[in-house]
Amino acid sequence: MNDLSTWFEQQHHGLHSFRSFQQKLADLSSRAPEHSALCQLLHHLVAPYIDAYDEAPLPAADAERAHRQLTELLKTIDLAAPVERRLADVNRIASCDLVSQLAR
Repeated sequence: MNDLSTWFEQQHHGLHSFRSFQQKLADLSSRAPEHSALCQLLHHLVAPYIDAYDEAPLPAADAERAHRQLTELLKTIDLAAPVERRLADVNRIASCDLVSQLAR
């Protein structure tokens, strides 16, 4: 997950990065099935954000906010943590919303 976090942090804030992120999650899920649930949860976190701007202009402020929020979230995930901490990570991801503060 650290590699994915580092990769995403270095990406442009546009929708292409979020779509590529979803593909990387699918790849990670295939390579590490023990993380499939986490990958699915992250995929579903990003999907509404991508859908909100499907073929519509993406305001720079929204792009930066969503990128920063996801970057910060990814940095906090610790796959080697005790089960209680991993459950807290999953619950934090499940309660996250990239769309609620859109400027639209």
